[in-house]
Amino acid sequence: MGAIFEPFLYIIGLLVDIYFKVVVVQVVLHWLIHFKVLEASNKYAQKTVEILDKITTPVYKKIGEKIPPISGFDFSPFILLLALLFISRVIMRLSLMMM
Repeated sequence: MGAIFEPFLYIIGLLVDIYFKVVVVQVVLHWLIHFKVLEASNKYAQKTVEILDKITTPVYKKIGEKIPPISGFDFSPFILLLALLFISRVIMRLSLMMM
């Protein structure tokens, strides 16, 4: 029975890992722009930010509905990263249990 679910767990784990990396890249890119290490007028940076925002904004909005910004600081990316880490660990444990 466990062998049936193993590929699904692998794919879900892979998607969680990719999404985790997308969020990290987005956060770092926003920091680089905010601290003027990277110019906001850079067309490649703008396009990258636009794509990453389309991927992450819906999830941030859902988190923001439950936990609003505190003192103007949005914790949504960090909460999402913690949730993705938790999901990743659960998937890893499930796959180990099926072995």
